[in-house]
This record gives sequence, C-alpha cells and structure tokens, in this order.
Amino acid sequence: MKKFLTALAMLCLGVLHGAAQGEVVNVYTSARVAPLMVGDSSGLYPDLVDYLNRKKLGPLSFKLIYLPRKRLQLQVERGELDGIVIGMMPHWFNDVDQKKYLWTVPFDIDRYVIVLPAGQAFSVSKPGALSGRTVGMVLGYSYPDLEAWMHQQGLVRSDAISDDNNLEKLRFGRVDSVTAAESVVRYYLKVHAVEADKFQLHELPSRATERRFLVPHAKAAIYEKIAPVIRQLKDDPEWQRLAAKYE
Repeated sequence: MKKFLTALAMLCLGVLHGAAQGEVVNVYTSARVAPLMVGDSSGLYPDLVDYLNRKKLGPLSFKLIYLPRKRLQLQVERGELDGIVIGMMPHWFNDVDQKKYLWTVPFDIDRYVIVLPAGQAFSVSKPGALSGRTVGMVLGYSYPDLEAWMHQQGLVRSDAISDDNNLEKLRFGRVDSVTAAESVVRYYLKVHAVEADKFQLHELPSRATERRFLVPHAKAAIYEKIAPVIRQLKDDPEWQRLAAKYE
C-alpha cells in the first residue's frame, strides 16, 4: 500500500510539473530568406515568435521550426501538423473563404516585383517586352498569380535555390531579371550595399502577399490566444520598432 501511495504521489507530481511547464507550440515556417529569416535565430519571423513569448499567453510558449514547403503543405492538408504555421496566405491552401483553417489577420503585407538592370526598357503592361529573357525564381515554388503574365511576356523561368541566389545571379548578369517579394529585394540591396540605382523594380499584377498565421481547427485554443495579439500589432510601438529593422 505504501509503495502504491508513493507511486501515486510521484505521478501527481509529474502531472503538476507538466502543467507548470505549460504547452510548447511548434510554429512552422518554410522560409529561408531574409528579412523573414536572417540566419537561424533572427529575422521578422523569429522576432515575432519571441514577441509572442514575451506576451505570456497563459501556459503557452512558442518555438519556431523550419520545414520544407512541400512537406509542410502536405502535413497541413492531411491534418498531421503538430503545431501552427507562420507567414501563410489562405489562397496558397485553397482556403480563400477561410473555412478549412483558422487565420489571423495579416501581420505583414508585401508585393511581388520584377527586378531588372536600370538600363533595360520595360513596361509591365506591354506584352512581349521581355520575350525570350530569363527570370530568376525559386526552385520548387509555384507562382499561380503570375503565370499568365509571364506567358504573355514570353519570359523563360530560371530556377535557383533562393531569392538571394537569384539576385546574386542578376548582379553578375547570369539572369536577365528576378521576380521576388519587394521586402526581400529591398533588404538584399540594403544589406549587401548594392547601389539601388543599378536596378529598377516594378510591381507585378498579382495579389498582395498577406502574411498570416494558419492554425488548424484542432488548435482553436491556441488561435484564441494569439489572434488578439496579432490584431493589435499595428498599434504596438514595440512591434513597430522590431519590424522597422527589416524595412
């Protein structure tokens, strides 16, 4: 009997210890490009995860984890993901009505641009202006909003492992143009001390990129904690100072 009571007491202590430790929420990203991810521990996404941890949202703590895009999408669509996702858009998951998953409001809004050498004559609205020329894009990524425009322009896709790699290729004349998110391009030009007047940026005819948190319905309790915090980011000077580092 004594052994039984001792074992029961140890079990209860273990349960209480686990409750005191709280729940670690895995926050997944497929991003490997600055300013979203700068190295392994800084960038817009790590800063936002750290910000959530400072908010002391009950028993929750948040841990950022990288997962390749195709694997991440498969786990989300099969209902196998053991966490939430940062930096996604509803239409990337065929969820424009926002019914398959829970979505926060956007915490960042971006747009796709095409980057060209400064001397290249170009008009976004002129068909065939870049016919036969190469455009750097990221290997394994699809750009459904841009496919019709690219076909109209006659662009030839040239894939690389990252946006940074494509921009390096453009600097050295190994591709004729690059398509990427504007924030990525401007951060690259700033960090690498590239003279901005050597390039021209044109906004492309695609919808704005609204970066949100995707939360499976099974994680609704987590959504209820983070959604109000994300909603008020635009009014929080602390977050505005953090985000300004990456502009």
